[in-house]
Amino acid sequence: MPLVNLVVALIVVGVALWLVNRYIPMASSIKSILNAVVVVCVVVWVLQVAGLWGGLSAFHIGR
Repeated sequence: MPLVNLVVALIVVGVALWLVNRYIPMASSIKSILNAVVVVCVVVWVLQVAGLWGGLSAFHIGR
């Protein structure tokens, strides 16, 4: 993925999160959880795009 596409995707996610935080009324605790989940997902996605994380398919639960 080219760097420009990565930066544009991060900007779009950031603006979308800002819009949700700004214009959708919700409790502060829910807003904090939503922000944390989005940040963790974006960090994992960036690590996968950069090739620093092999992906979640390597993890197996059970057998």
